[in-house]
Amino acid sequence: MKSRHAMPFGSEILADGGVRFRLWAPAAQRVDLVLGERKRTSRAMNHLPDGWFELATAAARVGTRYSFRIDGAIEVPDPASRSNPDDAEAPSAVVDPLRFDWNDEGWAGKPWAQAVCYEIHVGTFTPEGTFRALEGRLDYLADLGVNALELMPVADFPGRRNWGYDGVLPFAPDGAYGAPDDLKHLIQSAHQKGFAVLLDVVYNHFGPKGNYLHHYAPSFFSTRHETPWGAAINFDGQSSRTVRDFFIHNALYWLEEYHFDGLRLDAVHALFDDTRPDILEELAQAVRSRFAHRREVHLVLENDRNLAHYLTPRAHAAQYDAQWDDDLHHAVHVLLTGETDGYYQDYAEAPVAALGRCLTQGFAYQGEASAFRNGEHRGESTTGLALSAFVAFAQTHDQVGNRAFGERISRLADPSRLRCALAVLLLAPLPVLLFMGEEFAAPSPFLYFCDYAGELGGAVTQGRRSEFSRFRQFADERQRLAIPDPNSEATFLRSKLDWRCLQEGAHQEWLTWYRTLLHLRAQRLQPWLSTLQKGPAHFEPLAERALRVTWGKAPGVELHLLANLSDQCVTGILPPAGERLLSAGLPEEHDAGQLPPWSALWFLCLGKNESTRPPL
Repeated sequence: MKSRHAMPFGSEILADGGVRFRLWAPAAQRVDLVLGERKRTSRAMNHLPDGWFELATAAARVGTRYSFRIDGAIEVPDPASRSNPDDAEAPSAVVDPLRFDWNDEGWAGKPWAQAVCYEIHVGTFTPEGTFRALEGRLDYLADLGVNALELMPVADFPGRRNWGYDGVLPFAPDGAYGAPDDLKHLIQSAHQKGFAVLLDVVYNHFGPKGNYLHHYAPSFFSTRHETPWGAAINFDGQSSRTVRDFFIHNALYWLEEYHFDGLRLDAVHALFDDTRPDILEELAQAVRSRFAHRREVHLVLENDRNLAHYLTPRAHAAQYDAQWDDDLHHAVHVLLTGETDGYYQDYAEAPVAALGRCLTQGFAYQGEASAFRNGEHRGESTTGLALSAFVAFAQTHDQVGNRAFGERISRLADPSRLRCALAVLLLAPLPVLLFMGEEFAAPSPFLYFCDYAGELGGAVTQGRRSEFSRFRQFADERQRLAIPDPNSEATFLRSKLDWRCLQEGAHQEWLTWYRTLLHLRAQRLQPWLSTLQKGPAHFEPLAERALRVTWGKAPGVELHLLANLSDQCVTGILPPAGERLLSAGLPEEHDAGQLPPWSALWFLCLGKNESTRPPL
């Protein structure tokens, strides 16, 4: 089977063997196509209406290096390059996607209700840091109990190391991780082993180096909106139609040409669009239309504004399947660590109430005022949304890597507390997400790293350290100097997972706990997840930091959680009827009416007409 996504820009192989090159450069008077490496030739491209330049030539073939010379002054790579083997600022390479043979015709995807995702940074997941090396770990991940891989952005970035959110060529997998076919082979192998594969994409900004669009297409950027990273993408101004098409094609490209099963859109609160339908709505519509009745394709958001309307079904299909639920993470983090700096202050007063609301309604903030945001009202009502729309997690790249020293939650929380919290999160009927290495309490941090030099490198290092000046711990400049330099290769190398630690007993114990929870979820809860996620659900406090949560309704299926997330024993507990699925933090002999400190009990109650082991 062959797969190619046809695009109105970039390089496309023609039926006669030639190559068509197309660039949108509305600010340019002349564009020359430059071909070759040692022996380079150039020829003028045809200037078409609306800022387009085009040339079809038999002088190029698969593998040919090419770039565009703008007004005789600057040479730039193709912004829609499928491959830039020599880094993001070097010439692009012609790729024929039809040369890859796919054999996953029978793959229909995975239902989102059952998602257990595993977030991966390709460069630090293995010692090699490549797509091929990641492929070699698929059996390990299958045994762990996850069923979906979520790759942090792979779009080409300048240098050899980056989180991926500074990409400048959004169609080209970064050469540091391997060739385009290596990524396709990884996805194909993952499908063969039953994994869905999602990709994190960044549509809110380009990185600070290697982005040449300002030189020949300044209308790619807004004159009215700003992001924390500079000028916003122009989704609603003059000439925005081409810009919108660029990113919509990017989404379709990854899903169609690479067979990804879904996308996670980074920080969409930094997308600014005053038109209707806005870019998020139009992108979702394009994806749903393209893949309707073909296979399961999932769209997930990161949205600090908690805008629930993007999760509301339209025309019998979800616009977006889910959103990362930061509220849920923050409430649990406050309970585990007692930290109340930064955005954690919004959960300090009643973290268990916030947790209960997240477990039963999705968001803790559904229009309430946020102290962290100076009283700004945050969020929308989640009424009518299924719990499948909210992704639960104990940590992500953000929540680890945005700490000054990249500490994982296993370094910050007492082990008994963390075991209890994981029992709550990983068995709750919400889609769940793990961050690579958390399942064995990886001792390596996940630090912020990049590969910039000179003035930019110094500014990034200084900016990273200045970010933490508002925290008490880093009020003194000497303390901030201890924060690792993002541009140092040592910072990157420290962030690589150390798989050797799995030979140690403590790390093996954590891995066993995660496997226990995830296998229990798959074997006993998965058949009921879709039903439980549709409600009803409610919670009640049992004490200041203890709660009872119920999902589902008799006489069908009910799931019950009793959890004590405090250092005090809670008494007067009446356990529900039904099968006890799990006891976490309870001694073998204990009073049934008591919940010891940091303990959790799970019960599954099935009606008379329900089999205890329904077909999957």
